[in-house]
Amino acid sequence: MEDCVFCKIIREELPSYSVFEDKDYIAFLDIRPMNPGHTLVVPKLHYRWVWDVPEAGRYFETVTRIAKALQKTMKTEWIAADVAGMGVAHAHIHLIPRFPNDGHGEFVNGRNVKTITPEQMKRIAETIRKGLLGYVVDRRLGGSLRE
Repeated sequence: MEDCVFCKIIREELPSYSVFEDKDYIAFLDIRPMNPGHTLVVPKLHYRWVWDVPEAGRYFETVTRIAKALQKTMKTEWIAADVAGMGVAHAHIHLIPRFPNDGHGEFVNGRNVKTITPEQMKRIAETIRKGLLGYVVDRRLGGSLRE
């Protein structure tokens, strides 16, 4: 879709803090992060809803891989996932690292955007990319992850 901001990121017409990319999916830091490491996982082909993405199992396998890397690199066990589909009309899943006293309460507050400098965003993206190198998908174990 021509005017879709995520499609423009995928076509490299807009910059992003990319953390993962394969032939079907891309993941990048949200530019309005709820917490450091807030990542969007997006199919490269334009689908309106997550539920429209073919091979949903592979999509969620990718999301899981990135969530596990976020746990490790952001030093938290708590990763909130949001599949609301609002804002940008392109299927995407938010992965939001949660921390004690992060200012959100029980649920992530969409108005509580954190100020993170471009230099910090670059460092966070690099840390997550390095963390993803330590994980491989073992399909013999039903798609689970191992280090």
